[in-house]
Amino acid sequence: MAIADQIRHREPESEILFVGANGRMEMEKVPQHGYKIIGLNISGLQRKLTLKNLSFPFKVIDSLNKASKILKDFKPIAAIGVGGYASGPLLFSASRKNIPCLIQEQNSFPGITNKLLASRVQKICVAHDQMNRYFPADKIVWTGNPVRKDIIDVAPKRDEALKFFKLDPAKKVVLAIGGSLGARTINDSVYQKLEKFGKSNVQLIWQTGKFYYGEYKTKLENYDLADIRLLEFLKEMDLAYAAADVVISRAGALSVSELCLAKKPVIFVPSPNVAEDHQTKNAMALVEKNAALMVKDTEARENLVSATLDLVQNETKQQELAGNIGMLGKPDAAQKIVEELFKIIT
Repeated sequence: MAIADQIRHREPESEILFVGANGRMEMEKVPQHGYKIIGLNISGLQRKLTLKNLSFPFKVIDSLNKASKILKDFKPIAAIGVGGYASGPLLFSASRKNIPCLIQEQNSFPGITNKLLASRVQKICVAHDQMNRYFPADKIVWTGNPVRKDIIDVAPKRDEALKFFKLDPAKKVVLAIGGSLGARTINDSVYQKLEKFGKSNVQLIWQTGKFYYGEYKTKLENYDLADIRLLEFLKEMDLAYAAADVVISRAGALSVSELCLAKKPVIFVPSPNVAEDHQTKNAMALVEKNAALMVKDTEARENLVSATLDLVQNETKQQELAGNIGMLGKPDAAQKIVEELFKIIT
């Protein structure tokens, strides 16, 4: 959507159509943002033998046929893929019709869809360096991932953020986030060692996600919540980042990109439940540059809170991580991607 917004900014009369996968989040979020979307009956290929895999070839054929019809009716001058399930059928069909194509790879380790499309597209916009290990070097442009503009340089918002969350400026703040749906491991790890935050005089902004909010709200009924802000969802992410001294987060591509722009010291807990274990690879791409710390999902319940509080007390390490992660941010990613798009159109 950030790419679409940038296209509209550059060419206000542009017609933009999204194509997504039925049942996925984009089918709800894209219309909320003011764009039209059409769904394909496509899903991922399971990496083990399941009954769902038996229907996969039929879904691919059906999606290819529908994608071809969408292209015939809409008549686009270019197609953009960001690695979702629908990108494969749509960009494959577009490339067969000689429509210029661009893909954007958000992760440090590409998904199977973008790997398969790489030979068929004109340009590949990436968010990490050394991606020539996976894609043709002459097609790669390092643009970064587009993120919300209000996350760029949140430092001046700290006073506003502390007032918004009703936090004590004299105490350190930890932000724990697991995405809009939540992360069981992060939630359990924080809850099991919750008393350590209080003993360390540390305040906690804890976004549980909608799957877990009710459970942890009940569990915390007998706790002193003076230094805990328990939230189902964080709409004001810029203020949450601004308030935080240290962040605990999953290592999805967009979370990583946001943290680079927010310039926050972070401990990543990569989700093990993703294709190709790409969150671990995303996290390690920063750990190797001394731009973040990482705690494995399997070790988080035992070690995450201790590692977090150690970092909270180590301001030198915080400054080191914040400085290094900040150098990896790409604040003009959407603009660069659209510039590359118009190059292949013209």
